[in-house]
Amino acid sequence: MIIGYARVSDSSQRLDVQREALAKAGIDKLFEEKKSGRSADDRAELQAAISFARSGDTIVVTKLDRFARSVRDLHNLLATLDEKGVGFRCLDQAIDTTSSTGRLTIAILGAVASFEIDIRADRQREGIRIAREKGVYNGRKSTIDLDRVRELSSRMKPPEVAAVMGISRASVYRSLSAINASAPPS
Repeated sequence: MIIGYARVSDSSQRLDVQREALAKAGIDKLFEEKKSGRSADDRAELQAAISFARSGDTIVVTKLDRFARSVRDLHNLLATLDEKGVGFRCLDQAIDTTSSTGRLTIAILGAVASFEIDIRADRQREGIRIAREKGVYNGRKSTIDLDRVRELSSRMKPPEVAAVMGISRASVYRSLSAINASAPPS
């Protein structure tokens, strides 16, 4: 059986292009989700696809980064599939782990992808450091209305304020700390 797996990172993105490519690849069953993250552990549909697969099946994805976001994840996922006797194919990178060349290729591509992610993170950290030194960057500005938090918290508990405002309880507590820190001494 050929099992397809499609993923986009957030709900505003569409799965149509991946669905079409996987259909052309002749998949028999499709698992899909809208979920971000560097770890496969928190992607329920990927785990379901792996659980569903039986010896002799092949899991197919359109791009390698739809399947794994780090070399560790990639190796762990491929080891799991290998233990089950399940093959892996990646359409865009023309990878097929049922051959030794395919296994080598996927290992190299996984290492390059992980390297690129690390380089991007390093550049971002360096840019933030330089911006902070210039006094330009102070982190992300809060979009939470502190006056509204103050007003609601005078008559509600923090979990209720969070529910009314559609924010997390941690955000309410941080906002209350900021309010208390800026209050004049009594």
